[in-house]
Amino acid sequence: MRVATWNVNSIRARVGRVVDWLVREDVDVLAMQEIKCKESQFPFEAFQEAGYDVVLHGLNQWNGVAFASRLPMEDVANTFTGMPGFGKELADGSLPQEARALGVTVDGVRLWSLYVPNGRALGDPHYEYKLTWLRELATQTAAWMSAHPTQPLALMGDWNIAPLDSDVWDIGVFAESTHVSVPERAAFAEFERIGLADVVRPLVPTGYTYWDYKQLRFPRNEGMRIDFVMGSQPFADLVTDARIDRNERKGDAPSDHVPVVVDLDLDLSAELATDDDDRPMIFG
Repeated sequence: MRVATWNVNSIRARVGRVVDWLVREDVDVLAMQEIKCKESQFPFEAFQEAGYDVVLHGLNQWNGVAFASRLPMEDVANTFTGMPGFGKELADGSLPQEARALGVTVDGVRLWSLYVPNGRALGDPHYEYKLTWLRELATQTAAWMSAHPTQPLALMGDWNIAPLDSDVWDIGVFAESTHVSVPERAAFAEFERIGLADVVRPLVPTGYTYWDYKQLRFPRNEGMRIDFVMGSQPFADLVTDARIDRNERKGDAPSDHVPVVVDLDLDLSAELATDDDDRPMIFG
């Protein structure tokens, strides 16, 4: 099974490009972020004609997450327990939740499409929102992994964090900036502490996933690595290959992000579940 994540930066503006890429690259499941539309505005027909079903969570022209899959999707969830909100307080005293998380299960693999809050600037309320959002996500992820220790799990998406200095073109440019601050990197490291791992970096040790549209950032390769597939050990055990599709930043009207792709061998899941090939047939 080939899975991928891509911040498409408006699916209505890039639907043709995204669908063409899905078909050309033989992708089974794509997690999308920043679709920037409501369900009534989503271009379902183009995906359906290519053989993909879509589930999405979009509330307005901002944020929004989705999955396109040519395999059945089950157990759809558009929030995680404790997910914080942001903005003007509602009548009941709560804060409005944004469309930033969507979970599905495909062929026994639990996948989440995540668009982590940007943070905007150190000291901005959105920065504290980002840290709280990540903290609650880590708490719920740890609880889920404890309850389902053998099920493969991946958190895929735009994390808006560069965990290593090498994940930005010049760390000196990012002094006093979000995405590389100590608290943000600590929040990212918490997912590693609870048992998730970046399943792409061991296979693709270098390379960026995002380049700003301004100041010729892409031609100068002044990018950032902020899009990740963070997998549990049962998920990592299935990974056979991975890549960052840098070429999708080229051409007409690209997103400012590129796809990150992971290949899984689901046959390995059954093999890993077998403790001993010589056990009595009654257990087979």
